Amino acid sequence: MSAPSTILVTGGAGFLGSHTCVDLLDHGYEVIVVDNRSPALRQVLARVEQLAGRFVGAVYELDIRDRRALSAVFARHPIDAVVHFAALTSARTSLTRPVEYYDANLGGTTTLLRSMHEHGVRHLVFSSTCALYAPTEQGTHTESDPIRPEDPFAASKWACEQLLADVCLRRPEYTVVCLRHFTPAGAHPSGLLGGGGPGTHDSLLPSVAQVAAGRRRRVRVYGGDYPTSDGTAVRDYMHVLDTVEAHRLALNHLADAPGLHVYNLGSGRGVSVLEVVAAFSRVCGRALPYEVVPPRPGDAARRVADAGAIGRAWDWSPSRGLDDVCRDAWRYQRLRQVGYGDFVRPSGPGEE
Repeated sequence: MSAPSTILVTGGAGFLGSHTCVDLLDHGYEVIVVDNRSPALRQVLARVEQLAGRFVGAVYELDIRDRRALSAVFARHPIDAVVHFAALTSARTSLTRPVEYYDANLGGTTTLLRSMHEHGVRHLVFSSTCALYAPTEQGTHTESDPIRPEDPFAASKWACEQLLADVCLRRPEYTVVCLRHFTPAGAHPSGLLGGGGPGTHDSLLPSVAQVAAGRRRRVRVYGGDYPTSDGTAVRDYMHVLDTVEAHRLALNHLADAPGLHVYNLGSGRGVSVLEVVAAFSRVCGRALPYEVVPPRPGDAARRVADAGAIGRAWDWSPSRGLDDVCRDAWRYQRLRQVGYGDFVRPSGPGEE
């Protein structure tokens, strides 16, 4: 795609959405944001503009399921491509709210595609999840591994992928890059953007950061008898800046070939819960207390990306490690403690 291009970012006030906006603005793109959660929307995007040194082209507070309002956004701007984050993303919450998750995630994606088609936009980068893979003994997943979503969140993302595959099959003018996230984590190195707002209390990195800051007594480690090196679950943590860099590269590669292209997005390195606690302890300068509690139903022992496909296709790999993730997450947490505020919140449908 020729630059500068105009990119619509759905869920632009969320964790990944806000960091992606900074990255796109830094690289000369014009950015249009839709998100439906206020007041977080304006606060986050003010920080986005501060970091980028540029204004976001336009901001719309709307639910992407509102077809008339969304269509009006496409009518007002010469949008070249869409980066689609807007979704509800808590696997645990989805167990008790399945209809809401399907409505937000699949319904929102359907409405977005209808508006794109109406206005001649044929390029999309879709944020998906590794949670749709069936657990395996090895725990390292390739894009061709069997699919078996175990909660409505993952199932709704899989339904979106199937919808996108059908669209690309029947409309060859479409190009979609689907990125299956493993565990994006960390924060912007400035400390002005991060995660860990409401709805993330059971996510490991925000929980560890809150313990380091004295806001929680100890880290809860779910399960200590997994078949891993130290008995705790292993995940693939990827710095948020590497994650959003991959989304920008996806935009650059939309012109490579039409159709649906699916890639795992992870570091390819597995890290246990206790290794995360130890790394964060080094960063914050004290040993963080933890307690092992019963495992959560449905949690896999190990989920790690085989990220070879994206590396071969784009000659790219992430450049940041676990210490970078913990250092930047800790900086963000400390700045929140001195008055920056818990401004990064889930946007619904956006990011939880």
